[in-house]
Parts: sequence; structure tokens; C-alpha cells
Amino acid sequence: MALTDARLGRVRPAPENFLSDEQIQSVKEGRRDFLRKAFIAASAAAAAPAVAHAQSAGDPAILELQPWSTMLGKPVAANPYGMPSMYERNLVRRESPGLTRVGGSSVAFTPLQGLFGIITPSGLHFERHHQGWVDIDPNKHRLMINGLVKTDAVFTMDDIMRLPSVSRIHFIECGANTGMEWGNVAVPTVQYSHGMISCSEFTGVPLKAILDMCGADYRKGRFILAEGADGSSMTRTIPMEMVESGEVLVAYGMNGEMLRPENGYPLRLVVPGVQGVSWVKWLRRIEVGDMPWATKDEAVHYIDLMPDGLHRQYSSIQECKSVITTPSGGQTLLDKGFYNVSGLAWSGRGKITRVDVSTDGGINWRTARLETPVLSKALTRFNIDWVWDGKPAILQSRAMDDTGYVQPSYGQLRAVRGTKSIYHNNAIQSWKVVESGEVSNVQVL
Repeated sequence: MALTDARLGRVRPAPENFLSDEQIQSVKEGRRDFLRKAFIAASAAAAAPAVAHAQSAGDPAILELQPWSTMLGKPVAANPYGMPSMYERNLVRRESPGLTRVGGSSVAFTPLQGLFGIITPSGLHFERHHQGWVDIDPNKHRLMINGLVKTDAVFTMDDIMRLPSVSRIHFIECGANTGMEWGNVAVPTVQYSHGMISCSEFTGVPLKAILDMCGADYRKGRFILAEGADGSSMTRTIPMEMVESGEVLVAYGMNGEMLRPENGYPLRLVVPGVQGVSWVKWLRRIEVGDMPWATKDEAVHYIDLMPDGLHRQYSSIQECKSVITTPSGGQTLLDKGFYNVSGLAWSGRGKITRVDVSTDGGINWRTARLETPVLSKALTRFNIDWVWDGKPAILQSRAMDDTGYVQPSYGQLRAVRGTKSIYHNNAIQSWKVVESGEVSNVQVL
């Protein structure tokens, strides 16, 4: 039975938690003065002693040439495929020790706390495998189109890459992202709480163009079935209206190069705004049909148990969501003073229009800056200035999209969805800061 989140779709926090238009304008006009005062406060707390030390003793790191400034560097041939600095070796994808691994089924979480902007480096892109990843010979890979089409067809990689291509930036989020939080399991860092999301530039051919070549029956064929070539034969139903919009891609490129094997090389489906399991990797077949298939991967998994005992099925859209990535769990503020609070927001229904940030657990909110570019169904970076006074604080972010949807609190989400779900948790995330500066994961209803 298909149910919707209609009650959540227009939930708005109490009016006093929003800034009026006049207050927003006042914040914008006063930001320069706020920054000036913030930096003065920060300087008084931390910068002044450092400057005094540098003036009195001198800092050899700047006054003396370092060894690397007096020697020849390595040639390009020493590293044909560029790699990160050895000093950044700790910034890696990580598996969760609390998740059961069966065969090749596994998850690797993106280190959101260490990233900038909105693009996820290919080597740090999150992974979810149901039967492990494979490295397929592109010369032997084929894509079949069948079902309600005039002409069944089989495409080689050469056939597909000869077609007109497009490149688009979109986020991909696992439906189980933040799933452990449903059960009040406060995982320690943002990498584990929200790390099953990434954002990349994908290059490929609109699926509709391929279906048009095969004479798809768009009147009767209102669904497609996408099938992968991996050992689990991952299969997912996708409504035809998503294909008809032109957004769904048969992609072979990611971030300017061919897909990585872990991300579906040589061919994957890109379905913007929809949970990652529908972005079928190692794509080998598209079937056009007149109804959902209810395959094993959509009749049993990636469904939501509602309070009345019914399952909400085909709830694939990733609703409006945000998270502060710094400061976040596992980090420590070294001293009171000025900080830039930064995070990410996204919506599977369109563009982010606003992000509010609270430092007192949702009592008061200020509007953050949305950094460009702000794209549809892509990550959006937000920043806001904060002067920490050394007292306990609870940091939260709350996103809104261009449909009017407002990210719910845990209380609002559970009022509709109950407490026994696994997937599609888009509740407001809270980070607690204590006097020592240590940041940890807490839940605020």
C-alpha cells in the first residue's frame, strides 16, 4: 500500500522560530558589524597571545626557509594519477563496525566533516553494495532495452558514448542514511550519522533519448525496471514521469572521468532526488512496463513501517534535509571566540531556499548564508558566523526547499512515522557543545 508524507510536507515550526522579513534584512545589513565585533572578540580570546608570541620570539616556520623550499620537487611521472597529500591520509571512507556484513554487502561512509563546497571527491564517495563491487570489462558490457517498446535493442558502450551527452550535478543519498538515529542510537560523528550521501557531476545520456530510439510506449508503459549486472541482480521500479522529465541519465562519467568500479563502472542509472538504491549500478537492462514490479529489493527492503502496522512502499524521494558538518560530533572547539558554522542542505524535490541555524537547541534561529551554486537536487553549502562564549550550546540546522517543505524535528517526524522505521530519516540533527569544547551527538525532540 502506498502512503505519503502529506502531513510532513507542510509542517512548519512555531512562527516565533522564524525570522521576519524585516529581521532577515536587519541580519544582512548588520552582518558586517557582527563580523567586526566577532573578530574583535576572537582576537581577545585567542589571537592576541599568538601575535605577542610571534613578535617577541619570532616564528621559525615563517622566518626560516623550510627544507622543501631549498630542494627540487618530484616530477609528474612520480605520481601519474594524482593522490591526496600524505598529511590528509586520515580523511577516508569508513565502514561502521555496528553494521552486519554478509558476503559483499557493505557500506562506506563519506567523511563529511573534512569536505568543502558541495562536490564529493570520487575517492571519498560513499558506497553501498548488496553483493560487493565488480570491475566490468566495458568491451563486454551491454545494455538491453525491452518490454513495451516497438524495437528491443542491445547497446554496447561504444553505442551509448556516441550519443549526445549532458553533465549535471546531483546528490545521491542512501534511503538508510541517518537510519540508526531512528532507534536513539547516537553515533559519534557526522560521517556515521549522515555519511551515506555524496554529490558529484554525472555525465551520460538522458534515458528518454534511448527509450525514444526504441519506440517506447509512453501511454501504457508508465514504469521502468532497472536491473544491474552485479551478483545481487539489483532491480528497482522507477515511475515513467521521472524519465519523461529528462532528468534520469544513463551515466558513464563522474566528476570528469569514467565512473569508478565501486560506483557502477562502466554504466549506472542516475535518478535525481531519489534514494540511492534506485540509481542502479552496472546497469545492464531497462524494461518498460505498465505497473510496479515489486521485486525483492523493493517489496521487502527500503519500505517504511508506519505506526498502524502498514508499510509505506515506493517512498523513494529524499525529502528536504540538512546537517551541520563543522563543528560536529567528535570535534573539539579549542577556545571560545569566533567560529564559522558550516554544513550541507539538500532536497529531492528541488532547490534549497533557506537554512536556519540555532545554537540554543531550537529556541532561537538565525538565517544562514547559502553559498553558490544553489542547484536543484544537489547539495547546497551553508555558513553562518558564531561567537562561542564558552558556555554549553546545542547546534542545529533546519532547511527549507522551493516547494515550501520545512525539515521536521524528531518530534514532528515521529508523530507521523512512529519510532520503528529504518529509512528516510530527515529530522533535524543536534550537536551538543560542552564547556570543554567537546562536541557530541544528541537528540532534541
